[in-house]
This record gives sequence, structure tokens and C-alpha cells, in this order.
Amino acid sequence: MHCLENDTTTGDPIDCRILRAALALFVARGFHNVSVHDIQRRAGVSVGSIYNHFGGKEGIARALYAQVLQQMEALVAEALAGSDLRAGHRVLVGRLFEWAETRPALMAYVFQARHREFLPDTPPICSAAPFRRLRDRVVEAMACGELCRGDPWVVTSTLFGNAIRLVQLRLDGLVDAPLPARTEETVALAWRAVAP
Repeated sequence: MHCLENDTTTGDPIDCRILRAALALFVARGFHNVSVHDIQRRAGVSVGSIYNHFGGKEGIARALYAQVLQQMEALVAEALAGSDLRAGHRVLVGRLFEWAETRPALMAYVFQARHREFLPDTPPICSAAPFRRLRDRVVEAMACGELCRGDPWVVTSTLFGNAIRLVQLRLDGLVDAPLPARTEETVALAWRAVAP
């Protein structure tokens, strides 16, 4: 089980409680506006537990970043497991939209946090494994004629960027309706833009 999949605080390992508390606080206030004591109070643990498990606030942010990327990688791998990119794209958009409703803090941490401000030696999130996998799959689809030819990042952004932007707008409260109802329209419009 990933620490971020469960929202309970009782009976969970201390490190999971710390990560969930930090996720909620970092998303609500921003990394620089959260102290170790804030995380400690929210998680219901001792300050010593935080330093023992993570070495401090930056260690928590690194562990959180790694766990979020691991979940995103699993999601992308599952969605793109088949040979049909169109079907995989629809699955991925649907799951991203579902997560925007059921895991808003996780999605905000992925798509809205400015990770390089507090983890300066971390590469940009768009160069992390799940996003490289999307780009690689787009390159394969362009090579076999499933997608129009173009710069791989432009085509990847065109295919997936509309869904990511809608997640951001939903998290910001600018889109009122739950996103899953908009999956088919989002997918159809993206494919119109990248069809060969």
C-alpha cells in the first residue's frame, strides 16, 4: 500500500501519517510556509519521529515526491499497457479526472507544486518517468502513423495537456462540474488535434 492511498490517521505507520500530513499542508500553504512543527501537529507524531524517518522537512518533500511519481508511473503504465494508444489515452484521462475528484491533494502536488523551488536538484516533473513514458509512446504512435508527425513534446502536450489543464482548473475551483463527466469530450478534442 502506498501511504497516500489511505486517508486515515489511526493505525497507519508513522511515516505514512507524516507524508499525508505534509501533503495536505504543502498543497494548502506551500512548502515554505509549513514548518516541521506544523507537520508534527497534523500527523499527531513527535518532532523526533519526523527527523528519525525523514531527516527534516526537505526529506519529507523528497519522499513525498518519490511516492507521488511512483503512483503516477503505475497509473501511466496501466493505462498505456495495450497497443491501442487511443484506448489508453481515454483510460488515462478518465483516471486523471477521477483522481482530481478523489485525490485532489495528490493531483495538486503533481501539477501545481513548484517542486524545483524546494527540491532544486530534482529534475522538472515533466522529465520524470511517467511523463517520459507518455512522450515515448507518442513517438511510437507517430512512427506507425497513429498520430500526426511533429515535435514529440508538442504532440504529447497537445494529446495530454488539455486534460492536465482541466485538472488544474478544477483544483483551482474554476471548473464547477466534476471532471469525469467531461472525459469523452476532452479525449475527442485532443484526438482531433493530433489525428494523422
